[in-house]
Amino acid sequence: MRCICKTTINLIILIFSYNFNANSFAETLTFGIVPQQSAKKLAVLWTPIMKHISQETGYTVRFSTAKDIPTFEKRCAEGAYDIAYMNPYHYVVFGDQPGYRALAKQKDKKIKGIIVIAKDSNISELAQLTGKTLAFPAPAAFAASIIPRAELAKAGVEFTPKYVSSHDSVYLNVAKGFMVAGGGVMRTFNNTNPEVKSNLKILWNTQPYTPHAIATHDRISETVRKKLLNALLSMSDSESSRELLKGIHFKAFEKAQHNDWDDVRALNIQPMINPLL
Repeated sequence: MRCICKTTINLIILIFSYNFNANSFAETLTFGIVPQQSAKKLAVLWTPIMKHISQETGYTVRFSTAKDIPTFEKRCAEGAYDIAYMNPYHYVVFGDQPGYRALAKQKDKKIKGIIVIAKDSNISELAQLTGKTLAFPAPAAFAASIIPRAELAKAGVEFTPKYVSSHDSVYLNVAKGFMVAGGGVMRTFNNTNPEVKSNLKILWNTQPYTPHAIATHDRISETVRKKLLNALLSMSDSESSRELLKGIHFKAFEKAQHNDWDDVRALNIQPMINPLL
């Protein structure tokens, strides 16, 4: 009888240990941030937000990014991130394959692309960029690359695109005089190195579009999604968490729906990312 009880107890301990480890693994979520800026800067800005989400949900939410935007796109295509902060075009692509569902977006905000030039530049209109080499973060960077390139082509401006991996690299290349102009967005422009920004000015900006999505992979349950959403929405409730949002130039998050990005779908952008990579 004692032998049977001891065996039973050991079996219960083993099962409990297995379940604990399995649950612990399941509650670790990777949050991928599109690398519009350097990994170091993104880590400084976003890691405190990950800690807030972890505290509010009870899950361990880990910051992640990639060395450049094409690598981030490849990882999204592979479903490597449990949660991802991605640009509008990324969401249109990866929302279908491999399958990411919109969770939240920046509240009361539209995204605008910009073309920047050096502060002392005598360029005053897009036509003067004809024949120039222009800096862009990546081919599929939505407001910083896709839209400006399309508008330049529409205006009959022939140019050579140079992809430099991040928004910050665009601003630095233009500020240093390596490129006469480049594409970015207002949020990253406002958040770039003040010394770099002081040497730049905005030549042109795009029409407004639905901003970046925070989306979860289809494998994430609705229960987890609700906890994540509540954690994001609650960030505007206290002074300490509002300070974290100021770091990324957000005032608050709001709940997002899949069809919020219909304005981007309506552009019928030719595929430039293979979601089956």
